[in-house]
Amino acid sequence: MLELDLLLRDFLDHGYAQLDANATQRFDTLLDYPDAVLLEWLMGRIQPADKDVAQLVEQIRSSASP
Repeated sequence: MLELDLLLRDFLDHGYAQLDANATQRFDTLLDYPDAVLLEWLMGRIQPADKDVAQLVEQIRSSASP
């Protein structure tokens, strides 16, 4: 999914290096979710139930280029 790839690439370029060890593990876990779910989260259409995942999703969304 191109949109998902672009969002994640922006985060990897601009935000990933600032994550601590726990957050990098959560990021790895986040990538196990289906692409359709990730895209819904990253587009802000639905919120993850897990607060740690929701925080990471918000960090990814914040790093996206306008």
